[in-house]
Amino acid sequence: MTKPIVLSLGELLWDMLPTGKRAGGAPVNFAYHAMKNGAEGYSISAVGEDELGDELLAETAKAGIHAVIQRNAWPTSTVEVELRNGIPEYTIIKGVAWDHILYTRQLIDIVQQADAICYGTLALRSPESHATITELLKHAKPEAMKFFDINLRGDHYSKELIEELLGYATVFKINDEELLLLRDMFDIRGTSGEDACHWFMDKFDLDYVILTAGAAYSTIISKKGETSTVDTARVEVVDTVGAGDSFSGTFTARILQGDSLVEAHRKAVNTSAFVCTQNGAWPEYPEQIPDYLAAAGK
Repeated sequence: MTKPIVLSLGELLWDMLPTGKRAGGAPVNFAYHAMKNGAEGYSISAVGEDELGDELLAETAKAGIHAVIQRNAWPTSTVEVELRNGIPEYTIIKGVAWDHILYTRQLIDIVQQADAICYGTLALRSPESHATITELLKHAKPEAMKFFDINLRGDHYSKELIEELLGYATVFKINDEELLLLRDMFDIRGTSGEDACHWFMDKFDLDYVILTAGAAYSTIISKKGETSTVDTARVEVVDTVGAGDSFSGTFTARILQGDSLVEAHRKAVNTSAFVCTQNGAWPEYPEQIPDYLAAAGK
């Protein structure tokens, strides 16, 4: 069976953690975990013509990600990450290389081959990358999964941007805190979380809506009428950097390879739990990810 091609568009950066710097960025984290779950993982981004950029390219190659990375005169992105009880808080610097991704024939050719494309709000904060990413999304195959992992950070988003990106999406992933904000933004108060998810599904003609609620649970609803709700696996948390992205990448890779909604969801929960037990967003996988849910009788 040919491996599905899973592509991410957006930020590639150094997470400056208390323990040192680690390669990351939500879209490329997604590509890494999709690759670890049986897909061909590609990442489109940009880094600077500097030492940090050289190191990031080396890290993506070492990780096995097919990086389609432009080099430009802007600095390679670094993000200060402060951990509070294992939960990351981010300070994101503006005016970095991935704010200036150029629209090229090479990128169009790659996008046209993708079976799934992941994107978020952050990389579209600048006019240049905004124009490039939205134009690239127009070249996706009609049947390609277009995974909008909203990933709200700081003030790098607007209602208009979110509506625009939902217009391209077939999958929408949000967490419980983001849903609170979106309830006010879209005036959908007074409903359950699942009802709010159905509202987005119906309004934007989505195939899946994924709601994650941290250490509590996650719910995935599909256009076919299926719903899967799974409690979050209990593990000893080292940090949660990249855990949500690992969930998304695993779910996407497994659905593309024919898993049922419930199977893909459980694998996503277990992978996310494993990532929480490791340092950074790109840990080495064991031969088999532990089935934390089964061990807990779930």
